[in-house]
Amino acid sequence: MTNRLRTEIQEEEAEKQLIVEEMPKQKEIPDNFLTQFLSKGFVTSEEAANALPFVLYVALLCMIYIANGHLATKTMRDIDKLNKEVKELTWDYKSAKAELAYKSTLTEIVKRTDTLGIHAPVEPPQKITIKEAPDGN
Repeated sequence: MTNRLRTEIQEEEAEKQLIVEEMPKQKEIPDNFLTQFLSKGFVTSEEAANALPFVLYVALLCMIYIANGHLATKTMRDIDKLNKEVKELTWDYKSAKAELAYKSTLTEIVKRTDTLGIHAPVEPPQKITIKEAPDGN
């Protein structure tokens, strides 16, 4: 019986060795500058973990800086759009003002009122004077 147990134990150990051999090997990290710098260089994993809040803070500041740039660009576009609209409205105002000045001339008013049957007086207006009574009434 003891022989049987030994053979079973030996078979189990042989199977374990086969299983270990069948497991894929871990990928080897290529030996380049970045991996050497992080593993053997100035920065250790502990120091990198300690510096993580600062790195996140700098990343947040960079995002805010980029968002501010986009906001400034959008604001400049809005300002240019509003300036063009103001110029267009100024031109409309000036043309309406010129048209009103033209339509309010005496000859244009006479032409418009002629269709209504109102004619301009041919005689100049007369001045009416009232003499005051000497008693003050």
